[in-house]
Amino acid sequence: MEARVPSPATITSHVVAVPYPGRGHVNPMMNLSKLLVSNNPNILVTFVVTEEWLGFIGSESKPNNIQFATIPNVIPSEEGRANDFLNFIEAVVTKMEEPFERLLDRLEPPPTVIIYDTFLFWVVRVANRRNIPVASFWPMSASFFLVLKHYHLLELNGDYPVNVSEYCDKRVDYIPGNSSIRLLDLPLNDGTCRNRKLLQLALNNIPWIKKAQYLLFPSIYELEPQAIDVLRQEFSIPIYTLGPTIPYFSNQIASLSINHDYMKWLDNQPFGSVLYVSQGSFLSVSSEQIDEIANGLHQSGVRFLWVMRGETSKWKNICGDKGFFLPWCDQLRVLMHSAIGGFWSHCGWNSTREGLFCGVPFLTFPIMMDQPMNSKCIVEDWKVGWRLEKEVKEGDVLIRRDEIAKLVRRFMDLDDDEVKGMRKRARDLQEICQCAVASGGSLENNVKEFLGHVLHGIKP
Repeated sequence: MEARVPSPATITSHVVAVPYPGRGHVNPMMNLSKLLVSNNPNILVTFVVTEEWLGFIGSESKPNNIQFATIPNVIPSEEGRANDFLNFIEAVVTKMEEPFERLLDRLEPPPTVIIYDTFLFWVVRVANRRNIPVASFWPMSASFFLVLKHYHLLELNGDYPVNVSEYCDKRVDYIPGNSSIRLLDLPLNDGTCRNRKLLQLALNNIPWIKKAQYLLFPSIYELEPQAIDVLRQEFSIPIYTLGPTIPYFSNQIASLSINHDYMKWLDNQPFGSVLYVSQGSFLSVSSEQIDEIANGLHQSGVRFLWVMRGETSKWKNICGDKGFFLPWCDQLRVLMHSAIGGFWSHCGWNSTREGLFCGVPFLTFPIMMDQPMNSKCIVEDWKVGWRLEKEVKEGDVLIRRDEIAKLVRRFMDLDDDEVKGMRKRARDLQEICQCAVASGGSLENNVKEFLGHVLHGIKP
């Protein structure tokens, strides 16, 4: 997607985009920014990141009318963020506001609107002081948003938090916009002090949304119609679904000319024969569980491509010739490849949307926060995947290699009737996603309506 740099005379609006400093938040905010400038070349977007994140993404391709601006890091290093997640979030809440407000004083022209990650609630406070319209961008699913918004119902019913021994098969069916949910799939629900604090930090963001002028979701209405309908009843501000908010446009143009080794390897694999394995870019499982996964994949005899950070030589030796390991890949391009027959996923919302867009069935292995809820939607609501951990277990119980091998082998069996049905449903959802991004689709219409309201003062 090419975009000229708007001259001062042609700039009609200045959008300031502020993501939470994490990969699962930065990526969808950048994709949204690219989407906005592709619809209006006279928009200038200032994308505000920490100095650390500019180092991560500063060299990545972007339209010319998206510029970076930086504020100081809130914690010394990425390693510090991973090792002390709670303190990092608390630093984001307390240390970013002041340098962000100083940055606003230097921006020219003055911002027309600020789009902020919902987890940065203090942006609303800054924007309201300056009479700048603000749009809250929730980087997860609408269904998960409603779970947090109606957390008080869980408290009233005594269903939250709970101990692992109480999980069993108990479910709750009173969260608006959601079908029945296992207690196990509720966020940060183990009752530990750390997770209670994390949960409270997440809940603190919700009341601020009513002080914003717009609420945006990287979703598609047809994927979560009940949740979106409930939200539009509960909020007086306009709500827009601007999904899937994934880099499908750059994938169609730039990436097609790149010939990575892993793409050459995929080109030589049979149709639907490869399981793509990714546990995300930040949180991870134990080394013992990784060992069971590697051995289970090897025992299954299934071909797989595994994105894994850190040293992989040990796992290469275990898995043999049918496994391809790499530290990074163009995930969307991989999922679009005809050799991919399944997606072993941690169920982050970005990965979930990409898998749906590509029509790939899931093996779900969530870790925390919204991931168990996304897994629930994949398995129970959309019926396009299986849980790796099918039964509720007490404590931190490893999923053993024999169990993994058996499940993977059947999941990748193209002749299995249940698998055929799952793949058919995945293709149906793929059609919904691709219709949304087509010319004249819901994404184009929603972006135009949002920009019309924000930039031209059109009343909702």
